[in-house]
Amino acid sequence: MEINGIAVKDGMEGDEDLSFLLMGGELLKVRSNSWKKSRFFKLQEDCKTVWHESHKSRRTDQTFSIDDIAEVRPGRRTEELQKYTEELAEDRCFSIIFKGRRKNLDLVAGTEEEATKWVNSLEKVINNVRNLNSQQQTEHWIFNCMRKADQNSDNKMSLKELKRFLLEINIEVDDAYAEMLFEKCDKSKSGYLEGSEIEDFYKLLTSREEIDVIYGKYAQTGGQMSARDLLHFLLQEQRESVSLEDAQKLIEKYEVDDIAKEKQHMTKDGFLMYLNQPEGMILNPAHKDVYQDMTRPLSHYFISSSHNTYLMEDQLKGPSSTEAYIRALTKSCRCLELDCWDGSEGEPVIYHGYTLTSKILFKDVIKAIKEYAFKTSEYPVILSLENHCSMEQQKIMAEHLTSILGDALLTKPLGDQVPTTFPALEELKGRFLIKGKKLNSLEDAFAGNAAGEETVSEDDEAADILTDEEKKEKESKLKLAKELSDLVIYCKSVHFHGFDHTRDNQAFYEMCSFKESKAEKLAVDSANEFIHHNVNKLSRVYPAGSRTDSSNYNPVPLWTAGCQIVALNFQTPSAEMDLNQGLFLPNGKTGYILKPAFLQDEATEFDPITLTRGPWLQHKTLHVMIISAQQLPKLSKKESSIVDPLVKVEIYGVQQDLASKQTHHIDNNGFSPMWNENFQFEICVPELALVRFVVEDYDAVTQNDLIGQYTVPFSSLQNGYRHVPLLNNCGDFIPSARLFVHIMAVDGD
Repeated sequence: MEINGIAVKDGMEGDEDLSFLLMGGELLKVRSNSWKKSRFFKLQEDCKTVWHESHKSRRTDQTFSIDDIAEVRPGRRTEELQKYTEELAEDRCFSIIFKGRRKNLDLVAGTEEEATKWVNSLEKVINNVRNLNSQQQTEHWIFNCMRKADQNSDNKMSLKELKRFLLEINIEVDDAYAEMLFEKCDKSKSGYLEGSEIEDFYKLLTSREEIDVIYGKYAQTGGQMSARDLLHFLLQEQRESVSLEDAQKLIEKYEVDDIAKEKQHMTKDGFLMYLNQPEGMILNPAHKDVYQDMTRPLSHYFISSSHNTYLMEDQLKGPSSTEAYIRALTKSCRCLELDCWDGSEGEPVIYHGYTLTSKILFKDVIKAIKEYAFKTSEYPVILSLENHCSMEQQKIMAEHLTSILGDALLTKPLGDQVPTTFPALEELKGRFLIKGKKLNSLEDAFAGNAAGEETVSEDDEAADILTDEEKKEKESKLKLAKELSDLVIYCKSVHFHGFDHTRDNQAFYEMCSFKESKAEKLAVDSANEFIHHNVNKLSRVYPAGSRTDSSNYNPVPLWTAGCQIVALNFQTPSAEMDLNQGLFLPNGKTGYILKPAFLQDEATEFDPITLTRGPWLQHKTLHVMIISAQQLPKLSKKESSIVDPLVKVEIYGVQQDLASKQTHHIDNNGFSPMWNENFQFEICVPELALVRFVVEDYDAVTQNDLIGQYTVPFSSLQNGYRHVPLLNNCGDFIPSARLFVHIMAVDGD
């Protein structure tokens, strides 16, 4: 086993595209009209890292990992390439779009063929890396660290290089232990490890005592697990409703030893392979794809929603970008906000009014939304218009919406009768719904009656940042173009005048928007009324204007009050965004989650504050054992910096269910820390509960740093021994990093 024999090459040996990337080539890097420079790009031997350098200075610029790439986008399809390159260069351009906040890499190849080759080759390697199983990811990560530690690139490992390697993989050991490991593997007594000795070292390093114990308990057939032994484990520990045939299928699917597989046995390696697959993960695999009833009315679902979607950073002077819409859509966001203002040359623009945030063309945003709306989810997208435009530019907005979105834009109610309720979510697949002001009622529009007044009261969330004096000076009435008004069907914006008024006067398609403070007050003081309101009407909640740093509020109390559209700043990594990602993790990542039955019932007596008796009270006791973690990432680039991890388990839901418990921290071990700590939680309303696992780097002086986290609805947990994947602060998976836990949810007293 050579140090460079890395798992990413599996299935790609001799591949033409891989060879092309390993050879590298010249590309023009574009940043502005005046900054266009030739750089030599090349995939490194680890098949994971791309570096580029200037030929003139021979200076190596930034490197990046294949894991950091969100998308390779052919053509002039970023704002920068559209601004700084000619249309004639369309087929020679491509962009590398990164996860998180890293800027795009905009590139121009010498020929169209060359650009196509780069795009296809990068996509092939990216897909290969993403398709590695967990064991291959671990091998890939470890051997990449070995390669870095092998300073003289001789495919051998000296004692000094072994110590360096241990630091690379996030573990600090004393010299005596390092020497013991080295001597144990250096069977040739040559003073360095090579070939099979490195393989022995790898096995020694990756052996997992906790897996040995579990496997040993159930491997009762000649030291291996028979299909019946595995069935016993699945019934006893995993609490799964399975048969002997199911156990046999798992052996067929995951056993790595052909001789054992022939006997219908599972070896320890096969058992570990199973535990690292979807069947062994904490998220119930039956909930991974769409599993909920999608034929209920639109108001019966929680809807993943974004606030000020156009912003990449803060609310005062940060950049606006079409890229922000693309990122939100790829994270299953289904309600986007468009803050529309008059632009120059007759074209409306989007930006955060009264601030120094940059402006983007309305039509460019609609084009980007059209292209990316249904790539992650095929369920409807709501475009929430905050309209500050003149009549003339509103007509242009309406023209762009109809011409760009085409038949996908809903311009009339479904069916041939005047609607009295929302259509089923399933019926709205692939459609765009416009939320905004409307001049007349849906009934009048359906009957073909002309619209009334041209003026409507203006919803101006952007004005939240103004002083009271400045707000008074603003005009409160807006002239509304009929062309734009007619596009509003099921989401007509109206002001909230109290629950008595809405009950008697508000049609199902009329929806209110609430500032977070107002919504939070209603969710406490009038929770049951709020829930009744949200059974057949939509409510949208948005962050306070004072959150100029684009911070977020806690969405959970609003979800427990039945609010569907709880809009968050998607551009800001935060615990609140983790909860949003967790809630919408199951059900195929559609961006829609069916509310519990007691939040769909017009006669419900549910109140998340008082918690009177009812079908929502299903007391559960949740036992969580935090056993271990594997391959936690280093947080500092300093070689000597090793994390001191601890794990928190947090419960979110109704007030009575809120809880948080944590393990002790482990000194200097991010590679294979072990805790074996037990926690118990009492949960009253499990259908509204979220469980969040948080791994932090302990710091006695300052605030702990986040290493990774994973949030999952209580109702989607699997019992038994489970691996928990970890996401970084931007919500992206951390390759090979995971927790190992034991979960048991049982009926409470």
